[in-house]
Amino acid sequence: MPCSFFLLVIMSNLSRANQISSPFILIGIPGMEEMHVWISIPLCCMYIVTISATIIVLLIIKAERRLHQPMYLLLSMLLVTDLVQSNAAIPKMLLLFWFKLREITFEECLVQMFFIHAFTIMGSSVLLTMVFDRYVAICHPLRYSSILTNSMIAKMGLFVIIRGTLLSFPYPFLVRRLPFCGNNIIQQTYCEQIAVAKLSCGDFRINFIYGLAVVFLVTGLDIPCTILSYTMIIMAVLRLPNRESRYKVGNTCAAHVGVILVTYIPALFSFISQRFGVFAAPSVQILISSLYLIIPPMLNPIIYGIKTKEIRKRVSKLISLAGKGL
Repeated sequence: MPCSFFLLVIMSNLSRANQISSPFILIGIPGMEEMHVWISIPLCCMYIVTISATIIVLLIIKAERRLHQPMYLLLSMLLVTDLVQSNAAIPKMLLLFWFKLREITFEECLVQMFFIHAFTIMGSSVLLTMVFDRYVAICHPLRYSSILTNSMIAKMGLFVIIRGTLLSFPYPFLVRRLPFCGNNIIQQTYCEQIAVAKLSCGDFRINFIYGLAVVFLVTGLDIPCTILSYTMIIMAVLRLPNRESRYKVGNTCAAHVGVILVTYIPALFSFISQRFGVFAAPSVQILISSLYLIIPPMLNPIIYGIKTKEIRKRVSKLISLAGKGL
């Protein structure tokens, strides 16, 4: 991808300026090295499911005219961010687990770090726009088409990209400025910003503080807005005249709430455990932080596929056609 190549060239020049020539070594999951091959089996299966389910849902949304609505356009954005995030980390993990290819150059590490953090923030931003979509659809249904126009969806997409890029772009530069004095063993399965910064023989407090600031800025806006929006949505649902209407609206929102919980709970656990080392042993913390990059992207298309009738029908049709072909 052009953006990835451009960032790789920049980071390559910066790493030469910082005189870092030896590659980093990704240790994987400390204390569980002999189980890496066994861990890779479910990881690979989940990765295949993620790629397959995401592509199928995206193709169905593209082919089905009835799904050319703001809700599903935003869902497409979420699936694309999930796809990029998992592809930034999982292939390298599998190479590490299968073939013990632990080395990663400094510039590759910085590029991976940027993409993982940027698309994590973009995913949270997309979830926020989806909350707004559900709020307008339920609380202001008569104004839905006039508020969520194609122009508004485009602006939301631009907001998602700019927010994720601007907040994540400092990460590789903050790491690049640090002096490294020979310790190149990353206690992780991927280049997580604070895990790399901890290898420095210099002061990495700015990295730590900036990472905290980004998390508080993102979750401090997204989570309260989500709670407030769903409080108003629940109040609007309770005012609906009959049980069938309440069930239909509630069923639509249930998928989104499920996706939010699947995304935020492991993300917050991963962030807190990586920085403060609480709740679990290091091997468990690293395992959960690694699974976070694959479980939400795998579950998101499945949750929406089950909850959306049109997607469910198309998938059932594809399965039946495949069965006849066999």
